[in-house]
Parts: sequence; C-alpha cells; structure tokens
Amino acid sequence: MSEASQNTISSDALETSEKNVWQQKLADYKSIFKNGLWTNNQALVALLGLCPLLAVSNNTINGLGLGLATLAVLMISNVLVSLIRNHVSREIRIPVYIAIIATAVTAIDLLMNAYFHTLHGILGIFIPLIVTNCAILGRAEAYASKNTVDKALMDGFFMGLGFLFVLVLLGALREIIGAGTLFDQAHLMFGDMARDWKIVFSGDYQGVLLAILPPGAFIGLGLLIALKNAIDQKKASKQQNQLGIKVAVK
Repeated sequence: MSEASQNTISSDALETSEKNVWQQKLADYKSIFKNGLWTNNQALVALLGLCPLLAVSNNTINGLGLGLATLAVLMISNVLVSLIRNHVSREIRIPVYIAIIATAVTAIDLLMNAYFHTLHGILGIFIPLIVTNCAILGRAEAYASKNTVDKALMDGFFMGLGFLFVLVLLGALREIIGAGTLFDQAHLMFGDMARDWKIVFSGDYQGVLLAILPPGAFIGLGLLIALKNAIDQKKASKQQNQLGIKVAVK
C-alpha cells in the first residue's frame, strides 16, 4: 500500500473517531437535559429542596427569584467541584463541597441584596438556606465529582432549570387561584418597565385563600406530581403497546 493511501486511511479514521466522540457527547448532553427537566426532576421525582419550594411559591415572581438563585448556585458549585475533583481526598470531600456551595450562596445572596433589594427582603432566609438544599449537595456528590467540567455545567444548568420550572409553575398556579392575578410585583425583578405586566383575570374575583397558604402549596405540588406520573404511565403504556405490535408482526 502506498504512503498516500495510508495517509488517506489514517485521516478517515481520525475523522470517524472525532465524529464518534461528538456523537457520544451529544447523546450525553441529551440524557442530562432529559434527566434535569423530567426523568429525575429534583422537585417532582427526587422531592428535594421542598422547604423553600413550598414556602416562597405563593406567587410567580417569588418562585422565579428563588429558582434563578438556586440555578446559579447549582451551576457554580457543580463547575467548581468538577474542577477540584482530582485534588480533594475522599475523606474530606463533603466539607469541601459544602464550603464551595456556601461561598456560591453567599455571593448570590449579596448580589440579590444589591440589585434586587426588595425581592431579597421578601425571599428572606430562604436564600441563605439554599446551602442546605439537598439537591445541590446531591448533584455535587453524585455527578459533578465524577464528571468533566462541561458535563457538570450542563447538569447544574438543567437540574436548576427543572427546579426553576416547578417553582414558577407552582407559583403561577397558586397566584392565579389565590389572588386571580399573574406576574404581580414583576417590577421587583424586572424594574419599572414591568409595572404594567400584572394580569388581572377578574376584578370581582375574591381569591381562594387556601391556595396562598402552606396547605395550598402541598396540594398544588401533589397535583403536579400526580400529573407527571400520569403522563409517564401513559407514555410507558403506549411504548408497551407498540412493542407488542412489533413482536406480533415478527
């Protein structure tokens, strides 16, 4: 075989190898995306971080504010844990992870106090309490400490986005049923331009107080979990039927 032919074969093999690496990465990212938003959603499946979720989700903006803070902490802590994973001994890894998470939470707390002071006051103790959110330490230990920075970043983003999605959805449901409004106090996060964003569905609506109180949070979250389980069961049943048809055809 000529040298030119050997070079061509080597080049094709290298190109195929690079293509396989990218395909594997895309498959991994797709799995992370699906896990974070649906399959292993930290609020609907893992049932982690329920204390702040239930406490502050009495309207949409509160849920959005705490959800974004949690998302930022998850991304920062996952990246830092992944960066140092080969330099921290197994015996002291948990205290180190907690110190990293506490540092990230403190930075986010100070930033929210500086730029969203009123919203920061409403969310109160639940921002510092992000340190104790089991979802964040759980992702640092279970995923970030075992994977590369890019995967840890993606995991933090989509896990945080899944948590944020539930907070906002639950907050919107409670606000609509409890007060008959949506996006009330949006200016606390988006400034004066958002003062007109408030939607009032009916001027005569008196609201359902139960929806805004803590029992309403439990009922709302229970309904969301039931809805997710129903969708999963319907999807699994459909897949089983399709598999049965294929087996029958063969």
